[in-house]
Amino acid sequence: MMPEGPVWLTGLLAAVAGAAIGSFIGTALLRLPADRSILSGRSACDACGVAIGARDLVPLWSWLALRGRCRACGAAIGVWQPGCEVAGALIGAAAVMLAPQGLALPAMLMGWQLLLLGVIDARHLWLPRSLVAVLALSGVAFALLRAWEAESLIPLGFALAGGALGFGMLWAVARGYRMVRGREGMGGGDPPMLGAVGLWLGPMGVIGTVIGASLIGLAAALVMLLLRREVAADTALPLGTLMAAAAWLIFLVGGSG
Repeated sequence: MMPEGPVWLTGLLAAVAGAAIGSFIGTALLRLPADRSILSGRSACDACGVAIGARDLVPLWSWLALRGRCRACGAAIGVWQPGCEVAGALIGAAAVMLAPQGLALPAMLMGWQLLLLGVIDARHLWLPRSLVAVLALSGVAFALLRAWEAESLIPLGFALAGGALGFGMLWAVARGYRMVRGREGMGGGDPPMLGAVGLWLGPMGVIGTVIGASLIGLAAALVMLLLRREVAADTALPLGTLMAAAAWLIFLVGGSG
């Protein structure tokens, strides 16, 4: 549940919180692949190593005020950081405005987790198992909450069925591809991620996620062609990113099922 009050005000507060969380996600995007802690250590410029002061850590505003450059050395700050902050803010606001009644907070929590997984996969083609596990555990917690509210184990059963279907579906596809082609055709984190998504969305949500991810991937390939970028049959697309976008839109529109 979200605090009562004008929807626009609640949405604004959620957007501000989302921008701050997006800033953390942008930092995690840089630190996790380098095996650096995301919970300790001050933020510093990757180019010169100078610690970033508090006035330069305000989400979005600092990047705009500094024109996307480090105050100390002038090195460019990539668009991933403000991009994560904007996405985090939009997730917060959209959850308040569009999520089914009573599901705004779960929509935010799911959305921010999917954002982190999605941007890491988009940039590094990697889905950290620890983050996928957190998504799965939060999905189980959400299912247990729904079961408690309904005084029935049916929501938990749907969640577990969705988790099994999601993992099993992509595991079977990956194994079949490896048997036929003799090489890997899918990242090892993709089946667990769809399984985690299934714990949130249930079996029908898994099917919708696969269809949605396929459509988003097709649209991305068409855009790449229009931009005259080379697209081949073996061009790697971040399936985790595509699934993250599709899964959150499904939850935002219809919740779990």
